[in-house]
Amino acid sequence: MKALTNIDKAAYLFLIVIFGLGIYYANTDLTYFDEVYTVEDGFVENGSAIFLLSSSMILLYRFFKLFKHKDLFWKIGVLAMALVFFFGAGEEISWGQRIFNVESSQYFIENNAQGETNLHNMVVGETKINKLIFSQLLTVVLVIYLIIAPFLYRKFEWIKNLANKFAVPIVQWHHTISFLIGTLLLVFISSNRKWEIYELAFSVIFLLIFIKPFNKEIYTA
Repeated sequence: MKALTNIDKAAYLFLIVIFGLGIYYANTDLTYFDEVYTVEDGFVENGSAIFLLSSSMILLYRFFKLFKHKDLFWKIGVLAMALVFFFGAGEEISWGQRIFNVESSQYFIENNAQGETNLHNMVVGETKINKLIFSQLLTVVLVIYLIIAPFLYRKFEWIKNLANKFAVPIVQWHHTISFLIGTLLLVFISSNRKWEIYELAFSVIFLLIFIKPFNKEIYTA
């Protein structure tokens, strides 16, 4: 495992505090945890949006900085990831709907579980998109990306070349360990609002991954 940078240390200390306070409030004052600590548009949710947007901005910065030095596949990979994280940031704050006090259209009022202008709370029939895609599918993707992919990258040269070709950042082991620890800590929080903390952890750790992945050479000229 490569040594932690000062940014890594600061980020993990931040998450320790966030989880520590979350566990404390969830077990001593559940109302405060639900209605203040993890409330909609509160510190935790807005923090997730900021870190997701930061990842997107870093990727876009590298996209334009290295544009002349990289091939089409690299550009596709970086731009796609930048758009995904920009989308995630927008969804997290319902695209600024509550910030700018914008009313949802009738379609979203009728088909969104929270009556908000976003896709992850949409309901199709009896199925919540959030549960199907943003929970179940995302869990599978994270397991593959965080646990399986690092092994395959180190073992098979063709997978290494493919990942590097599309600028897919490979996690360092401390990234994987931090995700697993964060997942285990959720056991100590009974509220359904605990996923807001998990999303914040997700956004922070992915920012660290983009800043310094195992294959950091993909972001050099």
